[in-house]
Amino acid sequence: MNAPQNMDSLEIKVARKTLKMTQTTFGETLGASLRAVQSWESGDRNMPKSTEILLQQKLEEHKLKSQLNDPKSHYNIEVNHINGLTSSIMYVPLVNQYAYAGYLNGFSDNEYMETLPRIPFILDKEYKGEYLCFEVKGDSMECDSEESISEGSILLCRNVRKDYWKSKLHIHKWDFVIVHKELGIVAKRIINHDVDKGILTLRSLNSFYKDYDIHIKDVQQIFNIVEVQQKRKRR
Repeated sequence: MNAPQNMDSLEIKVARKTLKMTQTTFGETLGASLRAVQSWESGDRNMPKSTEILLQQKLEEHKLKSQLNDPKSHYNIEVNHINGLTSSIMYVPLVNQYAYAGYLNGFSDNEYMETLPRIPFILDKEYKGEYLCFEVKGDSMECDSEESISEGSILLCRNVRKDYWKSKLHIHKWDFVIVHKELGIVAKRIINHDVDKGILTLRSLNSFYKDYDIHIKDVQQIFNIVEVQQKRKRR
């Protein structure tokens, strides 16, 4: 197996510009002198392999922050280095049960969104999109199976952009949080999406509750439920 090639001078220069650093700050970040950076970018010297590994790590961190630390999504990323391991934590705004009414009025207001508390989620993979957490209200998603979601659990949710509503939602892959103009915020399973009529058929996991239809024109936001922090209950 051939040894991997060193980054060439152009790749190093592109990497520095991607990180939006001057040659001086680039060198300080990598523990190198300005002269060393200049020699790498001119092609007079190769970047040491250990420095190249550190640079790749910085590029990955920058990529993650660029994707997740979007002002429109109101969350940020914290990258920690412990004993040589890198872990990333996403701090996501939380809409708790008591904030439901306020959220319905303020979800499009940046100032309101900034007032929401943030809770941490450890990232075990690359997350893309805009995220929000909701605390589960009521028992409509409780059942006697592993899919049960108890009241008080925290749902990490990814916003489904409105342009995606025009085609059939991935109803067999996700459960959903739906922000409805009249019904408020509900966590449900969508069992049918009639694209032509704009009708969603919603189901609770709790068999006590009946299925019902809503029209998509009355929906303000739709979120995929991507992760659940269950509230523990004794049975």
